[in-house]
Order: sequence, then C-alpha cells, then structure tokens
Amino acid sequence: MGSPLAAPIQTEHTFGLVMPSDPAVSLLNDESRKLRGAFFTPPAIASFLARWALHERHDAVVLDPTCGEGIFLLAAGEHLRELGSDDGSLDSQVFGVDVHEPSLRKTDELLQRHGLDAKLVPADFFSLPVPGELFQGPIPAVDAVIGNPPFVRYQHHIGAARRASAQAALRQGVRLSGLASSWAALLVHAGAFLKPSGRLAMVLPAELLTVGYAEPVRRWLRRRFANVNLVLFERLQFAEALENVVLLLAEGAGGCDAFKLFPVSDSGDLRKLEPFDGVAVSVSADGKWTDLLLNRAQLQLFRSVASAHFVGLSEYGAPELGTVTGANSFFTLNESVRAEYGLVEGDDVIRISPPGTRFLRGLALTKSDWDRLRAADESVWMLYPSGDRPSTGLRRYLKVGEEQGVPAAYKCTVRSPWWRPPAVSQPDLFFTYMSHRYPRLIANPAHVTFVNSMHGVRLRSSAPRIARDALALVALNSVTMLGAEVFGRSYGGGILKMEPREAAALPVPQRHVLEAAWEILRPERAAIDRQLRNGLWTTVVTRVDQVVLRDVLKLSADEAEMVHQAVLTLRSRRLSRAAAAVGD
Repeated sequence: MGSPLAAPIQTEHTFGLVMPSDPAVSLLNDESRKLRGAFFTPPAIASFLARWALHERHDAVVLDPTCGEGIFLLAAGEHLRELGSDDGSLDSQVFGVDVHEPSLRKTDELLQRHGLDAKLVPADFFSLPVPGELFQGPIPAVDAVIGNPPFVRYQHHIGAARRASAQAALRQGVRLSGLASSWAALLVHAGAFLKPSGRLAMVLPAELLTVGYAEPVRRWLRRRFANVNLVLFERLQFAEALENVVLLLAEGAGGCDAFKLFPVSDSGDLRKLEPFDGVAVSVSADGKWTDLLLNRAQLQLFRSVASAHFVGLSEYGAPELGTVTGANSFFTLNESVRAEYGLVEGDDVIRISPPGTRFLRGLALTKSDWDRLRAADESVWMLYPSGDRPSTGLRRYLKVGEEQGVPAAYKCTVRSPWWRPPAVSQPDLFFTYMSHRYPRLIANPAHVTFVNSMHGVRLRSSAPRIARDALALVALNSVTMLGAEVFGRSYGGGILKMEPREAAALPVPQRHVLEAAWEILRPERAAIDRQLRNGLWTTVVTRVDQVVLRDVLKLSADEAEMVHQAVLTLRSRRLSRAAAAVGD
C-alpha cells in the first residue's frame, strides 16, 4: 500500500450510527451494511463510471470518497493500467476514503490480488479538508470523483454526523434541510475535491430527481457543471435495495441549462452507450425533475400535449391555503358541541368542510353531503365569532379552550382576539393537495369554507360559467394526473403533495377543450359521481381519457395509453420508494 492503514479503533461513526469495529461482530453482514447505507455496486456499473470519469487519461488522479470494499478503485486501477499508467505510481493517482476500516482492509486485499495499489485513508470523509484550504489534507485536487455514496435516510442520519455533513455542504453554498439523506451532502462535498475541468461519476438514488430536499443539490449541479448526463434504469440494479438508482456523469465548470438523458434497461446496456445517444432535456431552475424519469417517447408526448392543449390551473383560479386556526381540535366543532354550548350560526360559528379530505369522495361537496356530515356529528362548524362581546354560551366554550391551553398556541398568540381565526371565504372548488393516488378538484356547491387540510380555488371572473363543475370532472384525465406527479412532491409513505405554487402549475385542459369535453360528459356526471364515491377510479379515468384525449384532442389509442402508462410508472416509483422506507 502507498499509505498504510491506521491501527484499528474501537468504534466507528458512520453517518450518525455508532457501530463496533471488532471483526468478530461481523460488520459486513447484510443488516449492518443496510444500516450504513452500503450496497455493493455491480462491476458493470463501476467499470462504466470509471472509464467515463478517467476519459482516456493515463495520468488522471481519481478519488472514491466512500470506497467500501474497493469495487470502484479496482475498476479505476485496471483502466489506468490499460491506458499505460505505471503500476508503481497508482498510490499517487488512486485515492480511497472510508470510515469503516474492515472495508478498507478488504479493499487492500482486493487491489493486491490484482497487482494494484492505492492510497487508502481511514477517515470520515466530511472531516477531510478540501484542497486549497489552510491545512492541506491527505487528498489533493483530483481529475475524477467516482463512487456510490452511502444512502442513509434522515431517520438514521443524525447527531454530530449530520451536523458535520450539513456544514460541509454549506461551505460549498448548498443548504440542506433536515430531511436530507446522507448521499446529498457527500455528493456536494466530493465536488469540492474536483478540479474545475474534472469529471464526477456517481451512483445515486433516483430521488435526486424527485424529492424536495434534493432541490438545493439540483440547483448546485446546474450551477457547478458545464455538462450533466443522467443514465436512467428501467429495472432495479441492486438486489439488496428497493431504491431505483440513476448514474450521474457531470464534467467541466460554468453551469448548464440542459441535461442529457440515457435511458437503459439495466447495467448490461451500458456498454452500448455512445456520447451522441443522449437526448438533451432542459431542466427547471427550481422544483422537481420527475419528468426525467419518463422514457423519451413519454416525455416528448407529455410536453407536446400539455403545451398545446393544457394550461396551468392558475389560469382558471389561484389555489390558496385554508384557514390556519392554530388548534383545529378546538376551533372545529361537531353539531353536538355546537348545540351543547348554544353557539349560533353566523354569530358564533360558520359552516366548513370537515378537516381532512376523506369526506370528499365525489365530484362535489353538496348541501345534502354537508347535512349528512352534520347528522353524523362530524366537525362541520368552525368557531368564528362575529362580535367582540361573547355570548354566554361562547364564554363557556372559550373557558374550555383556556383550560386546554389553546390561547398559548402560536397562531393564537399573534392575533387578537385569540378566539377569532382568520376565516377564508368560500372557495369555488376544493383541492386535495395530499394524496396517494393524485390530487383532485371538488366543486363546492355547499358554499362552505375550509381549514388548512386542503387548498381552495376561487375562480377568476374570466373563467367560463361551467368551470366549477367541469374542472372537477374533466381534470380526471391522465395528462392532468401526470402533471401532478411531475410538479408535486413525494413525501414519506408515498404521499404526493402539492403546495399552492405547484398546484397553480397543474396542467388542466384549455377552455375550448374543457367546454368540448364537458358537453360530452355532462349527461354522465351523476353516474361518474357514483362511481367515484364507490372507489371505481380506473373506470372513471378510462372514460374521461376517452373523451378528453381521444374524442376531443384526437390522440391515437397508443398515444392515450402511453400517457396513462406514464402516470402509472411515476406513481409506482413513488409508492415503491414508500415501500423502501418501510423497510428501513
């Protein structure tokens, strides 16, 4: 070895996990590797990334910042030898870092068996100074960074290790949220070791493209590199993990506005890739890049249909937040409580859709629906006193809130009086912004207001008269649903969430498309409403797609099916990520 390993230590700290390093504990078993976020990379992937990163340069200096058991260092060393590098100089060209010393010993043995060498550094990568800092560390500026960063979710990426990783990313101008998994900070910190003209080739979870916490990383990639390539796999590549992966290949400096996509089936297809095979795709400065997970045909069809025949929901009306009470359990009441305290509609309480969205099963919340919810003793009232002199019944109820400590809730402390929440006016439509399937628009003929468990949409004066009822039905098409997957954000449990800004961009049919589709579907509205309330989602979407995509937009059967399959693909990825989280 060019640099001998330090003597074994008693414990190691791997991204917030304290684990014994005694070999007798068998740290290399499957469960400990999973906790450390370490999954063995298929040789075909390691070889592909090493060859691309070294770029025919026999004198290139390469770093794997979390080298594990050495598969990337082996691939780099073998390729450098093929290019004519002297075996004796490899310890000054090939660098590997890992906090897990048993893995480094495995790496040393692996390289020696193949007649190769490297400088192995037993350290927490985040503790190493980057080149150019006041104190030069053991790793110089390199021409290539390769590897497969540990994927440790935020629940386990905790304590001092999280703080060190977040600070390292912040030094490179990237502020990560507390939800960030371990790979995000490591990717950014590794980029600081790269020469301006260097190449970065990494295996990353596909959530790089989809989750909110990775948005600072996406912005950093656009800002830092002149050329970014993404290899997207249709199949899982790691038998031990349920997470889809993407290969990131970035080079140069100066920033870029478009990425190149290389969709492949599996690692066996990597040898077929050529530089001219990729498709250049523009990416947004902010927000998700979920649409990059679609194949080329799906992506092109979605973008062309959406741009030609759809508009953002904000063209009809701006999505808005519901009332933030500060304590829904106190401020929202059922009929029994209202009657017990003698609270009067209009004087003390106003009508609302009950908190949550489980009651919104059909195309609309009707007056009959609200009456049934009231009879079922659901929370259909919100405290909203109209005067400043509480009635006797209201004073009794406010005393209950005081005993519960409600006035101390933050939202209550910043308003006066604390017991009058800032009720929003009645929207034309509700928007279920959190869902497993997809967000929906629900008409509000009951004319009730709502709290912040959903959004509301108030239609513009320029919207067509039919918009309230038509949007709730016609938006149940695959283009709009695909837009929800593209613009929404995936959270724990596979939940898809759309904040007002994202909801405003949701693609819904243009006015002439809406009117033409409504003309066909309006006679079927009652039947479709019953189907929705009975959970027949597939039946409803199939019918709406037939009308919107086939009858009105004149898409072929294959094109309509392609859009629908794209929705299923992204939803499946989102839900499979939830399944992976359950296994953590």
